[in-house]
Amino acid sequence: MRGRAPLRSLPLLLLLPLLLLLLLRSAAETSPSLPAPKNVEVYSYNFQSLLRWSPVPVENGTVLYTAQYRTGSFPVWSEMGCAESPQPQCWFPPELRRRRRWTILLRVRAQLGTLASAWAHSPPFVAESNTTLGPPRVNNVSASSGSLLISVSPPFPPEPGDILQYRVSYWENSTSATAKKLSERKTLFQIGNLKEATLYCFSVQVQLEIYSGHLLEGQPSAPECHRTALSEATRAGFITLLFALALVLANLGAAALLLLWKHHQKIKYWAQPPLEIPSHFKEFLRDPGLAGLEELNSPAEEEPQALVLGEGSGQEGEDPSPHTSRDRAATEGPPQ
Repeated sequence: MRGRAPLRSLPLLLLLPLLLLLLLRSAAETSPSLPAPKNVEVYSYNFQSLLRWSPVPVENGTVLYTAQYRTGSFPVWSEMGCAESPQPQCWFPPELRRRRRWTILLRVRAQLGTLASAWAHSPPFVAESNTTLGPPRVNNVSASSGSLLISVSPPFPPEPGDILQYRVSYWENSTSATAKKLSERKTLFQIGNLKEATLYCFSVQVQLEIYSGHLLEGQPSAPECHRTALSEATRAGFITLLFALALVLANLGAAALLLLWKHHQKIKYWAQPPLEIPSHFKEFLRDPGLAGLEELNSPAEEEPQALVLGEGSGQEGEDPSPHTSRDRAATEGPPQ
């Protein structure tokens, strides 16, 4: 009977871990918890990398965040320098920026007082393949008669061993232009075989050769347009043409002046306006009796003549004075 006692207590020992697990689960469900950060991602531009996430919403208090990282080959988590920070982002430390080919794992959690959320992880990050390369900077453009000499700078400081090349797209600034491409490894290169006195546009894109022989392509630069210059032969031809045109114009001017001097009498005669006699002179010339002169010499107004009528006159127009005829006869004299 005493040997069977351990056998009876064996089921109880097996139930204890199960009961303990149930108690812990129930305690976790009843205790308050803090949600983990969401949208955890790495933003990287020209190998300047930043871990960022969405803020955890809470009603009261300030949420603090802690970010950590580790490499794919080393399982120990390290601090990123953003322990208990109120900012929802954290820049990569310098030791990570130099490890472009390493696979980096990152995680972040939120804290509010004694409450702490679960760790939120980001996808694995490799800077050499996941960063975004910006456009190169165009420093200077020198135009000649048939080419453009371009100087550029890479968008990030190259490290020893980096293999960069610049892919150039250029085209004539016209409606039916087709873009041409060329690749250069130097920061000073030339686009040749261009037409003179023509407007050309170009855009430059950097390419970084990464492991496995692939190319990481950057963003193209904004198009720039420059006009090629005239060649010396074309410039000399224009000067000769202008000189000949000026000589022809000078000869034509001299010939015109000579003609004016030679025929100035005829030109003066042709240039005179036609003579026209005034109307009152025309009337004067039409009147052979010089009626116009009589009118000019006659007084402006004639004195009025008075007609005196007698009281006893019977008829109108008869001389009322009996001595009128007598006086008239005496004045006129005897008839001849």
